[in-house]
Amino acid sequence: MPYQHPVNIANYDEAPLGARIADRVTGFMGSWKFIVIQTVVMAIWIGGNIYLLSKPFDPFPFILLNLAFSTQAAYAAPLIPLAGNRQSWKDRETLEHAVTEADKADAQNVAILKALADTQKEILRIEQSILEEVRRVGPATPSAS
Repeated sequence: MPYQHPVNIANYDEAPLGARIADRVTGFMGSWKFIVIQTVVMAIWIGGNIYLLSKPFDPFPFILLNLAFSTQAAYAAPLIPLAGNRQSWKDRETLEHAVTEADKADAQNVAILKALADTQKEILRIEQSILEEVRRVGPATPSAS
């Protein structure tokens, strides 16, 4: 599994096929690679029609090119909000998971601080008993050798 985190497993591995397709399509359409490919295709299309002025396959105002862009936009329009909604859901799930993990960490920190306080009290108790014993017995005197 490429995504080991529980939130990622729910968002990617267990996502419905349509949602995964929408994520990939909108991810590609929002990339520089897509913009470059789109620009190259448009330049070739217009350049080809200008080159073939005597018999262009799509004369100015490039109705077929406009039709292709309209079709592309018709498919992209519903996919963009769908992917945006999924991204919002992913963000919310990630934040909820982060809050849960932070709560666990806080609980662990409280337990550690309590254990440290208990240990400190025990050390203080031992030091006091040693001090009482030293007072009872008296100061140690060096033995003459």
